[in-house]
Amino acid sequence: MQLDENAQMAGSDMTILKGRNRGNWIRLRTIILLRWGAITGQVSALMVANQVYQLDLEYALCLLVVGVSVIGNLIATFIFPENKRLSETENLLMVLFDLLQLSLLLYLTGGLHNPFSVLILGPVVISANVLTMRSTVFLGMTAIAAVTILSTAYLPLRTVDGTQLRIPDLFIFGNWVSIVIAVVFLSIYSRRVTVEMHTMSDALQATQLALSREQRLTDLGGVVAAAAHELGTPLATIKLASAELAEELADNPELAEDARLIRDQADRCRDILRSMGRAGKDDLHLRQAPLSAVIEEAAEPHCDRGKRLLFDYRARDEAMPDTAQPAILRQPEIIHGLRNLIQNAVDFAKARVWVEAEWDDALIRVRIMDDGRGFPQQLLGRIGDPFMRRRSGAADTRSRPEYEGMGLGLFIAKTLLERTGAELTFANGHDPFLAPSEHPERCGAIIEVTWPRDRIDVRTAGLPVTARNDRLNV
Repeated sequence: MQLDENAQMAGSDMTILKGRNRGNWIRLRTIILLRWGAITGQVSALMVANQVYQLDLEYALCLLVVGVSVIGNLIATFIFPENKRLSETENLLMVLFDLLQLSLLLYLTGGLHNPFSVLILGPVVISANVLTMRSTVFLGMTAIAAVTILSTAYLPLRTVDGTQLRIPDLFIFGNWVSIVIAVVFLSIYSRRVTVEMHTMSDALQATQLALSREQRLTDLGGVVAAAAHELGTPLATIKLASAELAEELADNPELAEDARLIRDQADRCRDILRSMGRAGKDDLHLRQAPLSAVIEEAAEPHCDRGKRLLFDYRARDEAMPDTAQPAILRQPEIIHGLRNLIQNAVDFAKARVWVEAEWDDALIRVRIMDDGRGFPQQLLGRIGDPFMRRRSGAADTRSRPEYEGMGLGLFIAKTLLERTGAELTFANGHDPFLAPSEHPERCGAIIEVTWPRDRIDVRTAGLPVTARNDRLNV
């Protein structure tokens, strides 16, 4: 059963990861509209240069270059449907065309002496936001090569009286350096921010899938219990009617046998529904259960995986009896979040995992510890970030070959538990400077989950159980 659940979750994760390739999400219409804006700006700049500043430019060639963009836009508008989405390669070619068209226009209008040369950054930044790293690097290198050529090869800017407009060579070199640095910096900056946003979006989507799956399992128990209750009366009627028919048909053995068969099958249906209803009610636990029951339910799928799970429940106040456990809400977020944390501990433990729970009047605290190697020290501050990759060594591959090191499970657990008001802390149970022989028994990872008691404890929340159940269904 657990292998099937892992396979389903892995399939969901792979679906999400495939969605991270967003280079195929851009519509052709979006590119066309942006290009019309660029064409309008270019034509406006040429008109101002001619009418206001009276510059002597190769206007025929400039308009020819702009006309190529116009023709390309018209062809794309009339040939392709408006809702066409471009592939990664098509997007790269479109952005590359805009970059080369702008470079040729700058060549005809003074090269780096033209203040609009900074616009060459636009296609590179767009590529960093929506295309792959390979495409971004290619466009960045093309932009740098174009700027380098434009620093020495260009048609000069002249006025109508023949005066050449130029800036000193030192400023040209400064413009070249600034544009090259801007291409590199803005590409890295935009790429980093965009990847971070996409990563968080994908991880939150995976969290929502995990939560919805847990919610469906919880709701299924209620449906089964309700079905068993509603079908009880019709089955009792069928049983009574079949019993009377069997008595009345005593002189007809064949029909009497059929009536007794109907009664037996009604009894069988009653027993099946009774067991299903009991399972549904047990699963719901009236939507609340003792803290120990919720923790052991979360740990149940990992109890038979070759590692020993040890549970300890106690009150922090010595005057408070340990038997007076908090009765907490069985929220899917709590169960699935704790299950992921226990799974992480079992995956990396050598032999034992300790799950401790303690409470007082203000807080409920759950602590999960193992005897493994603990969290990597260099990643301790980043635990809980989604898709956090690190290079796995040969030992990691042998001990846990299915582990991909993305950090998605811990992110899902952290997100779900924080939605219930919990606060999570991550630490190691050993000093990294101690020898292995000096490590304590609980030397591995330590994850502590702390709730304000009034957030999840039914008895201290000040709400009736029915009201809190309604809040769960929202």
